[in-house]
Amino acid sequence: MDLPSLYLICFGVGLVFAIVSAFTAGIFGGHDAHADMHAPHGHEGFGGHDMPGFSLLSPTTLAAFVTAFGGFGLIFSKIDATRGPWLSLPLSILGGLLIATLVFGVFSRVFRATQSSSEGHVAELFGQSATVITPIAAGGVGEIAYVQGGTRYTAAARTDDAGTGAAGEMVRIVRVAGSQFYVVKD
Repeated sequence: MDLPSLYLICFGVGLVFAIVSAFTAGIFGGHDAHADMHAPHGHEGFGGHDMPGFSLLSPTTLAAFVTAFGGFGLIFSKIDATRGPWLSLPLSILGGLLIATLVFGVFSRVFRATQSSSEGHVAELFGQSATVITPIAAGGVGEIAYVQGGTRYTAAARTDDAGTGAAGEMVRIVRVAGSQFYVVKD
């Protein structure tokens, strides 16, 4: 097989993959298996990356590389100065890597912006002041209100000390267990 035919096949396969992916993106899901520890109005995820489901070697960036490699190869194989395989092949690889890197950068920014949340992280709540809105009886459950990131949240709360929390009283969040916040008098 000659090099221009390889370029044409790569360009065609990449283009078909991109078109098929665009039309079937929502059908197969594409959910990433990662773990989150959920708590009310916040979460702490753990994993080795900041964007679940998108990596430098994702199908999107690989398809961008294959398509760009084929496209640049077709172009460079038609130009007299780069017609030979010793110039068109490295230039095509470089062009494919450049386009794949640009695609990764654009998608990274888009996903980072769309995955950011107005919900705060539970770890940021410890030591924060809150107001009791439903009295907390000794050994019982009440409700608190707190502000995080400019948003007011409410949560079920218990006292972590022997005292009780009257409505309107200021308390401090000391820990979260499951869906319950534990508070002490401020």
